[in-house]
Amino acid sequence: MRYEGTVYRPPSEARSLIIQATIGCSHNTCRFCDMYKQKRFHIRPLPDILADLAEARTFLPQVRRIFLADGDALIMAMDQLAAILTTIRDLFPECERVTCYASPQSLLLKTPEDLRALRELGLVMVYLGLESGDDGVLAAVDKGFTASQIVEAGQKAKTAGLALSVTAISGLGGLPHWEDHAIHTGEALSAMKADYVGLLTLYLEPGVPMREDLDAGRFQPLSPLQTAAETRLLLTRLDSEGTVFRANHASNYLNLAGTLNRDKAALLAKLDRALEGQVPFRNEGMRGL
Repeated sequence: MRYEGTVYRPPSEARSLIIQATIGCSHNTCRFCDMYKQKRFHIRPLPDILADLAEARTFLPQVRRIFLADGDALIMAMDQLAAILTTIRDLFPECERVTCYASPQSLLLKTPEDLRALRELGLVMVYLGLESGDDGVLAAVDKGFTASQIVEAGQKAKTAGLALSVTAISGLGGLPHWEDHAIHTGEALSAMKADYVGLLTLYLEPGVPMREDLDAGRFQPLSPLQTAAETRLLLTRLDSEGTVFRANHASNYLNLAGTLNRDKAALLAKLDRALEGQVPFRNEGMRGL
């Protein structure tokens, strides 16, 4: 098996077999992201993907989870995805779940029947980046979709029976737009009712356009204290019973974990303690992606 370029996966796929179905990201213009900037997006030839699966079977006695990389495997044609999922079912009968990143575009392009068929073939969950529920913030970072379109995409996945994991990014709107970002992101997440929500905190790698804005003084970032205030406001607008909520990524200043809405009061209480100086924030030098 050979991988092309740097391979990224969600934290929850740490123990998964990773198979590159596509290379890069089908959108790849988000101004905060550097993950796939060195790759030209393309779909790998189907025989190569199936060959990787067959090779993995020869040296992996147990494969419980498979993640289809790179940034948007769901953009593939239905016959290609069906062939991959059928092969996984045949070669890895012990596999409990197959997952992949999905873009708003790839979810909106698939019909409800397509998504239900993929679920029946073994695709269990998709990871979707909301980033922000505020249209002004989304436009500023060149996400390429409005909040309502991303919400529609997430709801479509859920209706088809797919589990949905959604990410949002604290601080993405900067200081001038933190309230709109917090309120509208909470509302968008409430509308999607995702199974999992991962809240990251903005971390700009050198070379990405927003880092250039930051260095030039055109972007005003949030301090750890301001980020905590933004997160608190977001949570007050988030109503999503049963959603597993995590803000414990390496990028976060403060680790938060709970299940909504049951643990909402405890999450808000921890944020209040942090705002009062009773809970320390992660040192800037310890943050990363």
